[in-house]
Amino acid sequence: MGYLLLAGAIAAEVGATTAMKYSEGFSRLWPSLLTLLGYVVSFTLLAQTLRTLSIGTAYAIWAGVGTAAVAAIGVLFMGEGLTVVKATGIALIIVGVVVLNLGGAH
Repeated sequence: MGYLLLAGAIAAEVGATTAMKYSEGFSRLWPSLLTLLGYVVSFTLLAQTLRTLSIGTAYAIWAGVGTAAVAAIGVLFMGEGLTVVKATGIALIIVGVVVLNLGGAH
């Protein structure tokens, strides 16, 4: 159940961050409200996740997967470039999350 809640927290955070891009510096109402709602949902679900997962593992996965997902959304849907350095950084984030889970950190 902890990982399911964590997946929801990540999805809400990614949605909130994407909405923030469209808020144009919080000058547009609906994207701004979606940003606020997304972060409230994300932190609420992350807090629930901490009931069953260790804080280090949960936060590393939440931050790492969220960062990688937002970077991929930027490349795929927002016209951001993908350099070798950016791709390597995303790969390292993913490897780090996998290593944390394989290392029994939860």
